[in-house]
Amino acid sequence: MTSTTVEQLNKQVNTVTTRNLILDRNKIDDDKKSFLIVKRITDILLSVIGMIVLSPVFIITALVVFFECPKASPIFVQDRIGKDGKRFRFYKFRSMIPGAEDKLEDLLHHNEMDGHAFKIKNDPRITKVGKFLRKTSIDELPQLFNVLKGDMSIVGPRPPLPREVKHYDDYELQRLYVTPGLTCYWQTTPNRNDMTFDEWLKMDLEYIEDRSLKTDFNIILSTFIAIVGMNGV
Repeated sequence: MTSTTVEQLNKQVNTVTTRNLILDRNKIDDDKKSFLIVKRITDILLSVIGMIVLSPVFIITALVVFFECPKASPIFVQDRIGKDGKRFRFYKFRSMIPGAEDKLEDLLHHNEMDGHAFKIKNDPRITKVGKFLRKTSIDELPQLFNVLKGDMSIVGPRPPLPREVKHYDDYELQRLYVTPGLTCYWQTTPNRNDMTFDEWLKMDLEYIEDRSLKTDFNIILSTFIAIVGMNGV
């Protein structure tokens, strides 16, 4: 048996063993109502406090990004998919060159993650300032506006792109049962880009099944630690 065949079989086995979490949608919707009310109140308070406290960072970052890319907006706006497949406008500080999405097709063969997500460590589209913004997670700060609007929560599965959801099967669509988040289990995991898409998906589904205020607090704390350590989130 060739090494290629062995790798393919191992990948199939791993897929089977990680795709074993079927969520009860009715239970998720019915049993978490009080939790969702508190979670929404917490999201509003944290997003407002965050935007006020970090307003100097917002202003300085916007200016620095503008000076590097004066022909493009410092805020990058993109369509993402939220709860129940709802499309919304997703905000980030620009960390890539203008027109970066048009160059994606030329880079797909360099994708370092399996499944439907696209990740490469040395993406040539990222600007010099963008590398720092990503390393410190400052590029994610505008998503506090998404949280305030209700498109996102502080904690939850990361919102996927429409082109990714287009290829989701029924198992993968389970990650759209809840409001997406600014941070999640996957983002606080060391070497997360080395994980398979199914491992990432399993972490999202485990969060959806077990989510609670305690779980959210632990993820927020882990996120803060990762940012302080400049590991990116």
